[in-house]
Amino acid sequence: MITKYNKNKMRQKRHARVRSKLSGTASRPRLNVYRSNKNIFVQLIDDEKGVTLASASTLDKELNIESAGNIEAAQKVGEAIAKKAVENGFKAVVFDRGGYLYHGRVKALAEAARENGLEF
Repeated sequence: MITKYNKNKMRQKRHARVRSKLSGTASRPRLNVYRSNKNIFVQLIDDEKGVTLASASTLDKELNIESAGNIEAAQKVGEAIAKKAVENGFKAVVFDRGGYLYHGRVKALAEAARENGLEF
Protein backbone atom coordinates (compact mmCIF):
# COMPACT_ATOMS: atom_id res chain seq x y z
CA MET A 1 0.00 0.00 0.00
CA ILE A 2 1.27 3.46 -0.86
CA THR A 3 1.59 5.77 2.12
CA LYS A 4 1.51 9.52 1.81
CA TYR A 5 4.54 11.24 3.32
CA ASN A 6 4.10 14.07 5.78
CA LYS A 7 5.42 17.33 4.27
CA ASN A 8 5.94 18.98 7.65
CA LYS A 9 7.97 16.03 8.97
CA MET A 10 10.17 16.19 5.87
CA ARG A 11 10.62 19.95 6.39
CA GLN A 12 11.55 19.36 10.03
CA LYS A 13 14.18 16.82 8.94
CA ARG A 14 15.68 19.31 6.48
CA HIS A 15 15.62 22.03 9.14
CA ALA A 16 17.38 19.79 11.68
CA ARG A 17 20.04 18.93 9.10
CA VAL A 18 20.67 22.62 8.36
CA ARG A 19 20.57 23.60 12.04
CA SER A 20 23.34 21.13 12.86
CA LYS A 21 25.67 23.36 10.81
CA LEU A 22 24.07 26.77 11.42
CA SER A 23 24.04 28.82 14.62
CA GLY A 24 23.42 32.41 15.65
CA THR A 25 25.69 34.39 17.95
CA ALA A 26 25.33 37.62 19.91
CA SER A 27 27.12 39.57 17.17
CA ARG A 28 25.49 37.72 14.24
CA PRO A 29 22.08 36.32 15.22
CA ARG A 30 20.10 33.73 13.29
CA LEU A 31 17.17 35.02 11.22
CA ASN A 32 14.67 32.16 11.50
CA VAL A 33 11.61 31.88 9.21
CA TYR A 34 8.43 29.93 9.90
CA ARG A 35 5.78 29.84 7.21
CA SER A 36 2.25 28.58 7.71
CA ASN A 37 -0.51 28.54 5.12
CA LYS A 38 -1.96 31.83 6.35
CA ASN A 39 0.94 33.68 8.02
CA ILE A 40 4.70 34.08 8.08
CA PHE A 41 6.79 34.59 11.20
CA VAL A 42 10.44 35.63 11.55
CA GLN A 43 12.73 35.88 14.59
CA LEU A 44 16.27 37.05 15.35
CA ILE A 45 17.74 34.44 17.70
CA ASP A 46 20.95 34.34 19.75
CA ASP A 47 21.56 30.59 20.00
CA GLU A 48 24.37 30.92 22.54
CA LYS A 49 21.99 32.37 25.15
CA GLY A 50 18.82 30.86 23.70
CA VAL A 51 17.14 34.27 23.47
CA THR A 52 14.89 35.84 20.84
CA LEU A 53 16.22 39.33 20.16
CA ALA A 54 13.47 40.60 17.83
CA SER A 55 10.50 39.21 15.97
CA ALA A 56 7.95 40.16 13.33
CA SER A 57 4.99 38.45 11.74
CA THR A 58 1.97 39.08 9.59
CA LEU A 59 -0.10 39.13 12.79
CA ASP A 60 1.56 42.36 14.00
CA LYS A 61 -1.03 45.15 14.16
CA GLU A 62 1.39 47.95 13.18
CA LEU A 63 2.05 46.39 9.75
CA ASN A 64 -1.63 46.73 8.71
CA ILE A 65 -1.64 43.60 6.55
CA GLU A 66 -5.02 42.68 5.08
CA SER A 67 -4.15 39.40 3.36
CA ALA A 68 -1.34 37.64 5.22
CA GLY A 69 -0.59 34.61 3.05
CA ASN A 70 0.97 36.31 0.04
CA ILE A 71 4.29 37.68 -1.19
CA GLU A 72 3.44 41.33 -0.43
CA ALA A 73 2.82 40.47 3.23
CA ALA A 74 6.13 38.58 3.39
CA GLN A 75 7.91 41.65 1.99
CA LYS A 76 6.39 43.85 4.70
CA VAL A 77 7.50 41.39 7.38
CA GLY A 78 11.03 41.37 5.90
CA GLU A 79 11.14 45.17 6.02
CA ALA A 80 9.87 45.17 9.62
CA ILE A 81 12.45 42.67 10.90
CA ALA A 82 15.26 44.52 9.11
CA LYS A 83 14.24 47.80 10.75
CA LYS A 84 14.05 46.14 14.19
CA ALA A 85 17.44 44.49 13.68
CA VAL A 86 19.13 47.73 12.64
CA GLU A 87 17.54 49.53 15.61
CA ASN A 88 19.02 46.88 17.92
CA GLY A 89 22.44 47.26 16.28
CA PHE A 90 22.56 44.15 14.08
CA LYS A 91 23.66 44.52 10.47
CA ALA A 92 24.81 40.96 9.72
CA VAL A 93 22.66 37.89 10.34
CA VAL A 94 22.68 34.19 9.49
CA PHE A 95 19.63 33.31 7.36
CA ASP A 96 17.77 30.16 8.44
CA ARG A 97 15.03 29.36 5.95
CA GLY A 98 13.53 26.75 8.28
CA GLY A 99 13.67 23.84 5.85
CA TYR A 100 11.55 25.67 3.27
CA LEU A 101 12.63 26.18 -0.33
CA TYR A 102 14.20 29.58 -1.05
CA HIS A 103 11.26 30.46 -3.24
CA GLY A 104 8.08 32.52 -3.10
CA ARG A 105 7.29 34.05 0.28
CA VAL A 106 10.60 33.02 1.90
CA LYS A 107 12.57 34.57 -0.96
CA ALA A 108 10.46 37.77 -0.87
CA LEU A 109 11.04 38.11 2.88
CA ALA A 110 14.80 37.61 2.52
CA GLU A 111 15.16 40.09 -0.34
CA ALA A 112 13.11 42.74 1.49
CA ALA A 113 15.30 42.29 4.58
CA ARG A 114 18.44 42.68 2.44
CA GLU A 115 17.11 45.84 0.78
CA ASN A 116 16.44 47.38 4.19
CA GLY A 117 19.94 46.96 5.59
CA LEU A 118 20.54 43.36 6.66
CA GLU A 119 23.51 41.41 5.32
CA PHE A 120 23.46 37.64 4.89
